[in-house]
Amino acid sequence: MPKAIVLHEYGRSDVLRLQAITLKRPKAMEIMVRQTAIGVHFHDIYVRTGLYKTLNLPGIPGLEAAGIVEAVGPGPSIFETGDRVIYVTSEYGAYASHRILPQKLAVKLPEAVSDAAAAANFSRLLTVQMLMNNVTSLKPSQTILVTAASGGVGRLLCQHAKAVGARVIGTVGSAAKGDTAKSYGCDYTFTYDQSDFFNLVNDITAGKGVDIVYDSVGAKTFDSSLSILAPLGHLVNFGQSSGPVEPLTISRLAEKSLTLTRPILFHYLADNDAYHMMAKSALEALETGMFILPDLRCVPLRDAAFAHDQMQLGEGGGSLYLSP
Repeated sequence: MPKAIVLHEYGRSDVLRLQAITLKRPKAMEIMVRQTAIGVHFHDIYVRTGLYKTLNLPGIPGLEAAGIVEAVGPGPSIFETGDRVIYVTSEYGAYASHRILPQKLAVKLPEAVSDAAAAANFSRLLTVQMLMNNVTSLKPSQTILVTAASGGVGRLLCQHAKAVGARVIGTVGSAAKGDTAKSYGCDYTFTYDQSDFFNLVNDITAGKGVDIVYDSVGAKTFDSSLSILAPLGHLVNFGQSSGPVEPLTISRLAEKSLTLTRPILFHYLADNDAYHMMAKSALEALETGMFILPDLRCVPLRDAAFAHDQMQLGEGGGSLYLSP
């Protein structure tokens, strides 16, 4: 019988409980997927705690998963029973053993890409594409700062920026994570609480500051991210793992003619053609080994609470996945 984590109330990780669910047969333009690997994200934590009230309760959380097509709805389809697929969706529902999925969201997996690698990295690779190609246009002459540089998106972002030729500074939670971030392309790393952070970055940039900050940490780093920008610099805030950012006085940006953006991935994926184009590029990156990826860590779906706890401890981004 199909099972899923059904969220009935907001709260700590122990509200994530597995229960039996009932599925109908897929309708036209739908497929039934038996899921084999499910991605875990800080977004899932925001939903669980109620910081994001974007899932109607009771509801099944989860943004992305890989799996095998078990049934195809009536009418023409590009999918067949047995096809391996990956998807990401703002409609949630991924924390389940089986689900009914709109065909337009499913993307066929290349043979060389494992279900686990896809589920742990697909939306993160899409996020990097969004940040680098849509939100900013990074140049080899620029210096950037990436917060959470050893995390799931951070490590991919650093590698991409280094491939472009940019100078990459990363901030992390500990010295050990700094070593990890350097292995993923950072030229320099600092911890969030390092007292000489500003002086050292100013030394690196000859007093100018950095051109772009990609900040996924939020409350803990937002002020320092703004402060370290060069004149005409750009702050991209794309997450809030340490909590929501306090309201900003617009004159703070005027001090150095700074720009600030807060992109949401699903707004950039709303056009189905754009989604599939970005998906193709992301899967090609996995297939060709363009990025160094961390070792994958499997957690049973019934233990989703443990996976959330690991994420909140700063462990497992880009490596953890759930298995039904």
